[in-house]
Amino acid sequence: MSRAGRPGLTDPVDRPGSAGPARHVLDNPALASLTGPHARFAERRGRILRYPADVSPWLALPDEPDADDWADVAALAGPGAEIELPGFQGALPDGWDVTFSVDGVQLVDQGMAAAPDPEAVRLGPADVPEMLALVARTRPGPFLPRTVELGTYLGIRRGGALVAMAGERLHPPGWTEISAVCTDPDFRGEGLASRLIRAVAHGIRERGETPFLHTGAGNAGAIRLYEALGFRLRRTTRFSAVRVPAAKGREELVAVGR
Repeated sequence: MSRAGRPGLTDPVDRPGSAGPARHVLDNPALASLTGPHARFAERRGRILRYPADVSPWLALPDEPDADDWADVAALAGPGAEIELPGFQGALPDGWDVTFSVDGVQLVDQGMAAAPDPEAVRLGPADVPEMLALVARTRPGPFLPRTVELGTYLGIRRGGALVAMAGERLHPPGWTEISAVCTDPDFRGEGLASRLIRAVAHGIRERGETPFLHTGAGNAGAIRLYEALGFRLRRTTRFSAVRVPAAKGREELVAVGR
């Protein structure tokens, strides 16, 4: 147990078959990742964890954050910082502003025909400039200079140029998220995204883990593609970003709104 008798971040998030109230690891996947396979990335203050700013913008809250937790968020992020709170749908402290909010969906693999792809190549740090350029053209979601360190990223090249990619992001125990799925507009319609998703999923399954992914609830085209590949809706969620208020005093930072 952590301070004040609250459950610590190293306490199990999910106990299959137990009679306790534990939630599934995919209900708070950033927390499960940063206390599990991605613990090496974790920047921590109290019960609050985040990825380094050049790896991922995601910050992990405990399931029921209290005033101390919000004070730790403010201290870890810094006054005026914008932070992403994936999946959080609770009350914000007074004075904290929502800067972005969109409904999302979480889908899990239930029978995809995963397979390696002969044209897919492993991408690494040397490929990051091209990966960032492709992300800028296609806007699949956050991808930063060190995001490639989170897991395996695969790409397809044409004429030497990177035209499609997909890779691994969150990594709760037993699960791996497929993310950064994107194809250059000039090469869409060739099935490259589907091939890369299957190839990334194959590597995940080879480790004995299950692929999952997120997308916007309004992204009907992506949802159709993922369902056609064998993903099924597990839950709805919300992707939000908030701004930490300017430092004025502890009381103003932690007064949780009602």
